[in-house]
Amino acid sequence: MRPQTIDEVVGQQHLVGPGKIIRRMVDARLLSSMILYGPPGTGKTSIASAIAGSTKYAFRTLNAATDSKKELEVVAEEAKMSGTVILLLDEIHRLTKPKQDFLLPHLENGRIILIGATTENPYIAINPAIRSRTQIFEVKPLSEQDIAHAVKRALIDKQHGLGKMPLKLTSEALTHLCRATSGDLRSALNGLELAAKSTVPNEKGTIIIDLQVIEECIQRKSLIQDKDGDAHYDVISAFQKSIRGSDADAALHYMGRLIESGDLISINRRLLTIAYEDIGLANPRVAAQTVQAVIAAEKIGLPEARIPLAVAVIDLCLSPKSNSAITAIDAALSDIRSGNYGEVPPHLKDAHYAGASKLGRGIDYKYPHDYPHDWTKQQYLPTKLVDKYYYQPKTNGRYEKALKEQYMRLKKAQQVKKSYRDNNS
Repeated sequence: MRPQTIDEVVGQQHLVGPGKIIRRMVDARLLSSMILYGPPGTGKTSIASAIAGSTKYAFRTLNAATDSKKELEVVAEEAKMSGTVILLLDEIHRLTKPKQDFLLPHLENGRIILIGATTENPYIAINPAIRSRTQIFEVKPLSEQDIAHAVKRALIDKQHGLGKMPLKLTSEALTHLCRATSGDLRSALNGLELAAKSTVPNEKGTIIIDLQVIEECIQRKSLIQDKDGDAHYDVISAFQKSIRGSDADAALHYMGRLIESGDLISINRRLLTIAYEDIGLANPRVAAQTVQAVIAAEKIGLPEARIPLAVAVIDLCLSPKSNSAITAIDAALSDIRSGNYGEVPPHLKDAHYAGASKLGRGIDYKYPHDYPHDWTKQQYLPTKLVDKYYYQPKTNGRYEKALKEQYMRLKKAQQVKKSYRDNNS
């Protein structure tokens, strides 16, 4: 099911869609060496294969960890004899210096177009000499819709897929297959193939792949109990609301359901959102620790990912809460979207060009660092909004309580006429 051309690539439209960078390279036949990095099963090898198929260049695949310098020499000789070769080098972060030194001159003269694939951050894991000769592109997890498209294509493709088999995939099984594989198309297609080839046909000769079969073949339990799959989103909703409500046991229960279904992506996204939306300025420390826990979970994967995630959930649940940040930005956006905004004060406008002063731009601006305590009274909001209070501090945590005191001192020093409305009074 590997794509034969760039048009057949599933997902990654930020790279291969119309007008995007890799599509432009292929259309212009001006390929440069690149590194594709991202989670497993998201299309790194497929993009390389599609580039080769679209340009008609020879395509070879090696592994930086297991293939020797001799295999690289064979590819180099082929490139000398027949012209440009596209080399997909998997696990490029494990490329040794002797292999790297051999490759570099071939990358320089353009005989070998290197496409390195890695799950590691190339800015950390890959030698600068290789990085400087490649463009780096991030490959992202596929959406459920992307995987569903590829699965349906596999079911009807008689040449490369399962189209010759009398298969029927139920809607519940399709939903679970696309969701539980967490953006990993290879896992989805492997699970589908195993299900198709290991399920006994019914009395009519049809192979029915239902939810139970898919659960067994991908080893992920489904949370779907209704036809439309709403139960999954109900669990995600209950997960966030339990953390917001400071119930650690309920939050762990719902996260356990999501872990059992293999939905690491939803857990990570919810935790990052909760950390800033529901805890926010009451405890900024926990937001930073949540980010670290999510990064750790992504690196080690399930089942071990449950450990840093559990730490983050308990910490978030038992932390003081504040939604003042999201309330503040939404209040500002509401004014802007309703047209309630004014002109930027002249003294704040850009003055870094000839003639700006003649237009009154930047005149009388006071540089705060020239004053005691690096602050001086000065208007910043547009005149029609000068008395606006978007930020309404809460005092559930010591940090935001201190922020409130500073906020009020500054407002008082600015001598804003409108009285402050304290939500907590």
